[in-house]
Amino acid sequence: MSDASINTQASTNEASFGDYFALLKPRVMSLVVFTAAVGLLAAPGSLHPFEAFCAILFIAVGGGASGALNMWFDSDIDQKMKRTQGRPIPAGKVQREEALAIGVALSGFSVVMLGLATNFVAAGLLAFTIFFYAVIYTMWLKRWTPQNIVIGGAAGAFPPMIGWAAVTGGVAIESVLMFTLTFMWTPPHFWALCLFMKSDYKDAGVPMLHVTHGRRVTRNHILVYTILLAIIAIGMAFTGVGGPIYLTTALVLNALFLAGAVSIWRRDEDVSEADGYKREKAFFALSLLYLFLHFGAILAEALLAPYGLGGW
Repeated sequence: MSDASINTQASTNEASFGDYFALLKPRVMSLVVFTAAVGLLAAPGSLHPFEAFCAILFIAVGGGASGALNMWFDSDIDQKMKRTQGRPIPAGKVQREEALAIGVALSGFSVVMLGLATNFVAAGLLAFTIFFYAVIYTMWLKRWTPQNIVIGGAAGAFPPMIGWAAVTGGVAIESVLMFTLTFMWTPPHFWALCLFMKSDYKDAGVPMLHVTHGRRVTRNHILVYTILLAIIAIGMAFTGVGGPIYLTTALVLNALFLAGAVSIWRRDEDVSEADGYKREKAFFALSLLYLFLHFGAILAEALLAPYGLGGW
């Protein structure tokens, strides 16, 4: 569908608050909020509770701004994919120009307010995150290279670094490792989704790895990234954000995640699609819990540390 037809359709439907909120990708925003909050609470030092609330709020707004800019630019792709046809622009609820205006306005607002509420290191990281997701990933990498999600995954990995910087005014090895954990998690998580989404990305002309190099190569990549992810995740247990709670969580989760990656890797392409998709969906579902529980364990270590129960 052309931009003109999308806008014409949008003009015939009245958008609700929920449609505009959907532009901000609230499910993605929830992950941004959680990992940023963990980075903030795990950092040495502290903020006044009101400052901490404002920091998380403005980071969330910045994440939502990125989502709106992504939906503005990708409305043509979203129209072609079953997974995204219900989004506000292709569904005819919101015009592209509205999404662009909202994205730009919220980007500027979130960066300036985060700088005023905390410091301009955190604000600078937030600004770079929005730029990276909206421009580097959405406008360039996504339609150009099958490594799009590998490089572009950095955008979703910055929130814990921003939360950390909001408290400390800088970057440390612990915040870099939290970034790396999310960065390395993104490819296997997203490639598993691609494997059971069948032809969605091919129909939209997006060069995802399984479209350009095939499903077998994608399975190989999932296994390699999962092995590297496990090394990083378990290694984090012996840093300033780790401890026995985190180590136990990491050992269990990475054993399960590796088993799932091996199951996908060993899949015979000649077996029924139903059996294969079942494995891929199970791995994808586990990947959602994987990141949440790792950061949950980091949070537990941070909250229990003052009582002598967290950390080493």
